[in-house]
Amino acid sequence: MGKYLLGIDAGNTVIKTVLFDRDGNEIAMAAEEGHSHVPMPGHVERGLGELWSHAKVVIRACIERAGIDASEIAAIGCAGHGNGLYALDRDGEPLVGIQSLDTRAAGLAEEWQAAGVGERTYPIAGQKPWPSQTPTLLAWLKRHRPDQFEKIGTVFLCKDFVINRLTGARVSDVSDMSGAGLLDVAGRRYDAALMKAYGLGEDMDLLPDLAESADIVGRVTEEAAAQTGLAAGTPVVGGLFDVVASAIGSGVTRTGAASIIAGTWSINQVIIDQPDLSRPLFMSSTFDRKRYMAIEASATSAANLEWLVRELFPHDGKDGRSPFDLCCQLAAEVTPASDDPLYHPFLYGAQQDGNARAGFYGVAGWHGKGHLVRAVLEGVAFGHRQHIAALRAAGARFEEAVLSGGGSRSLIWPQIFADVLDVPVTVARSRETGALGAAITAGAGIGLFADISAGAAAMVKTERHYRPNPALAAHYDRRFALYGEIAAAMAPIWRRLATPERSAREAAE
Repeated sequence: MGKYLLGIDAGNTVIKTVLFDRDGNEIAMAAEEGHSHVPMPGHVERGLGELWSHAKVVIRACIERAGIDASEIAAIGCAGHGNGLYALDRDGEPLVGIQSLDTRAAGLAEEWQAAGVGERTYPIAGQKPWPSQTPTLLAWLKRHRPDQFEKIGTVFLCKDFVINRLTGARVSDVSDMSGAGLLDVAGRRYDAALMKAYGLGEDMDLLPDLAESADIVGRVTEEAAAQTGLAAGTPVVGGLFDVVASAIGSGVTRTGAASIIAGTWSINQVIIDQPDLSRPLFMSSTFDRKRYMAIEASATSAANLEWLVRELFPHDGKDGRSPFDLCCQLAAEVTPASDDPLYHPFLYGAQQDGNARAGFYGVAGWHGKGHLVRAVLEGVAFGHRQHIAALRAAGARFEEAVLSGGGSRSLIWPQIFADVLDVPVTVARSRETGALGAAITAGAGIGLFADISAGAAAMVKTERHYRPNPALAAHYDRRFALYGEIAAAMAPIWRRLATPERSAREAAE
């Protein structure tokens, strides 16, 4: 058995490969940033050719940087962002890639909400339809792009496409498909009544085969080996929904353990023993063969800081520091005050309102860049707090959390999370928790570990701990209340901004 495990993490913006040894040490890493295309407002797509091209580049670069023989890689695991829609045509060739930031189907989701579709899907899938959800997008294509829909041969999620290019397998895993609202979550299988509720009852043949995350689903083909530098025949497992992979790569594997991911999406999740709680949550996903992940999430997290840096701080890195580090330093220099600006992190809408928009509120002439950055950091944390409140109201219980994703790399942001959420926060040593979770799963798949939990115990290490500051509790309670009140007041204005534009687009379609 080889010495190493390769984890691939295919996100909305970046695809990474990380090589780990059996103790969880990072041997080498490579990454490529992809390009999103916005053909019209609300449509966010990526080229599947570019995705595979970048995957080939980062796999080869990772192997070369490690200086190893590819035959020393024992197995490969792949994680990828959930939802969106990645489709092959009937000949197995790339057709379309729609990212989970896409909101084109917001009108359809609203229509379904009014018609009570979610009351039929939630008891089966643990989800109600939402704009970027895979079946919602598929139904939107069926209605508005029938010519394109007729060409679809296979509906994939992001990491499934990468696995398909590596192995030729037409397969997905239960964590990703349940997270996309396409499974009977308790039965861990496709369901005809569920597909019918989405208006897709005649389209079940578009769904790929199902596997458990640690099942070996294929082996690297000769063609893929020549393209990537991998050894032909290397086993590849079914892989993971990236939020589940990040939880595993953070060491979150026991019932009641909580994982918070500050990445492109705000992910807030707790492992539970049963797929249902006392009230509806945003999403349920399978965790392993027995347990489930209760998830509250929205596209409202670290992408907001990325936007701020890209638009306002593109050349401000000094002394070798990145613009992100500079922004966090500016925020750290601000002493929290009651009149600090507030920020809504709704660049891509909100879970509760697809029409929501981002915005700064309460900016005064004495506020500077540091105040704006801190407002963004706090606003993202408030978005996470809103989701965590929903988890707790449904009965999920936890007293501490592990933070991962890009936001965990900051030295100030985890403390803001601890203060805003009022729970101790731990940061894992590995920055690439998604890739690590995928690698752990690959190790379990080939029998290197007894199961995924044993693999996490062997490969995950913690790095930093943050405790909430009691002196700031009342301050953040007040600001969180204002955050919610402003959002409620803005809702009709957001709708007025979005509705005429959407109506014009859909009329044209």
